[in-house]
Amino acid sequence: MKNIFGVLQYIKGYWRFAVLNITSNILSAVFSLFSIAMLFPFLQVLFSEDSKKLESILKMGQPEFHLSSSSIIDNINYLLAVDIRDHSQIHALVGICLFIIITIFFKNLFRYLGMFFIAPIRNGVVKDMRNNLFQKILVLPLSYYSDERKGDIMSRMTADVREIEWSIMNSLEMVFREPITILISLILMVLLSWELTALALILLPITAVFIGRIGKSLRRTSTEEKEKTGMLLSILEETLGGLRIIKAFNAEKIVRKKFEKENSDYTNLMVKVYRRIDLSSPLSEFMGITVFVVILYVGGKMVLGVNPTMNGAVFITYLALFSQLIAPAKSFTTAYYNIQKGLASAERINKILNAEVTIKDIENPKTLNSFKNEIEYKNVSFAYREAEPGWVLNNISFKIEKGKTIALVGQSGSGKTTMADMLPRFYDPSLGEILIDGISIKDAKLTDVRALMGIVTQESILFNDTVYNNIAFGIENVSEQEVIEAAKIANAHEFISQMPQGYQTNIGDRGSKLSGGQRQRMSIARAVLKNPPILILDEATSALDTESERLVQDALNKLMKNRTSVVIAHRLSTIQHADEIIVMQKGEIIERGTHSVLIAQNGAYHRLHELQSFI
Repeated sequence: MKNIFGVLQYIKGYWRFAVLNITSNILSAVFSLFSIAMLFPFLQVLFSEDSKKLESILKMGQPEFHLSSSSIIDNINYLLAVDIRDHSQIHALVGICLFIIITIFFKNLFRYLGMFFIAPIRNGVVKDMRNNLFQKILVLPLSYYSDERKGDIMSRMTADVREIEWSIMNSLEMVFREPITILISLILMVLLSWELTALALILLPITAVFIGRIGKSLRRTSTEEKEKTGMLLSILEETLGGLRIIKAFNAEKIVRKKFEKENSDYTNLMVKVYRRIDLSSPLSEFMGITVFVVILYVGGKMVLGVNPTMNGAVFITYLALFSQLIAPAKSFTTAYYNIQKGLASAERINKILNAEVTIKDIENPKTLNSFKNEIEYKNVSFAYREAEPGWVLNNISFKIEKGKTIALVGQSGSGKTTMADMLPRFYDPSLGEILIDGISIKDAKLTDVRALMGIVTQESILFNDTVYNNIAFGIENVSEQEVIEAAKIANAHEFISQMPQGYQTNIGDRGSKLSGGQRQRMSIARAVLKNPPILILDEATSALDTESERLVQDALNKLMKNRTSVVIAHRLSTIQHADEIIVMQKGEIIERGTHSVLIAQNGAYHRLHELQSFI
């Protein structure tokens, strides 16, 4: 129930449409049931060949009206008798036909209006859910995604949201309309015979128990099906990203078998899901007809017994009303099954929506509009999970003065990238703190901290968009001339100018139409345009050929001029002129100093330098 209320809370923004929908459905049910409830008394008098009966009705005069089945029927019988006396049975028949047409017209008019008013709710709720889900994906910390499969998150964003749209939102009309129809039918049935209605209310919950049990099993199966969908998307995403390696290692057969196994499991689960869904309609109809037969037998005895306790016309009217319960009950059961299926998706979506955002602004954060003095890592320690032993970083302390370049070197897994990632708060320290101009970055606005920084990584992160939009990414109101100037500084203007549409050329998925060096220079151009006072360069040249490395390194040198830089490098030749080199090993600082000082110490840095010189 918690998950369904979580979905329905989105309706708050569309309450006007909800009120109009409910009102329309009430009117539709009233017109529908009123025409049915009153039809049989009409026909009983209309086709009556007993003139004495008509005379007795007229002689008694118009009965006093009060809210009961007998009073309503007596008044209608009197009005019909008057019409037959003053005109004819044909005239009364015409009146009945017109009455039925008018009521059915208004029934269908208000039914359409009910669907008309629920359309903005159905689609608006799904739109708001997509927006909230995407917004949450943007604000969740990077550590969240280290435990999640990308394909599974994509499945929740697409398949699960679509499932809610089809299973829950499409069922809202039935959920709102059918209970109203059932309620009005029950009220009229109570007015006709409270004894039969009490019997029906005893029998109907028994059928609900059977339906509910199947619905719970459907929800469990649907949850498994959603997880399998996520697994399929994960395999597909990994396959598309790794096709080059799959082909190179002749691994097509292995990958295909893995996909086919998951696909077969998914298919088997879907068979179970559809069988349970398909069972809902015949089961509900069978149970409904069974209850109807019981009512027919008991009511028949009340009419045909030695001492009848019910009028035959009333009983026929009662049966007509009860028959109207079967269709909405059947529709409501179908909606219930669909909602159970959709709730499995809602649970998966809520795992993202309810995930804790650990990296966020505190209340009343400090403003950090500029960088004036220094960055300080103060007794910083970090572990990805507190429950797991071992520190990725252990008691790190150092300062970076404004305008200086600090290089981080060491073997893979020593903690260099993690240490740099904590500066823009991709991760927060488990212990200690990082300060900019004496202000802890946890106490400053997150957007202010990141606005001070530009990042160039080993893998160039570009988007399937134009050159212009990639360079100007995240910056508003930028002229093309400013983009061109940034590209010139990054040694990118020449190759961009040779593209078919220049700066308006689309570069493909992740910049697939560009070479590695071109992608990297575009990333540098993006950082140049942002013009940040602090730079983080993570292995920015390690994956390039010699010529591209020279062009990129030249662009980086221009970018680093008069800026504070944190450089992570494996190639020591690129950081020999750094103001300070910090050597990392197993999450700790083991050496620090300039290139010449560290070479003279004949320690770990000297060994790394000798190995690269030999290579």
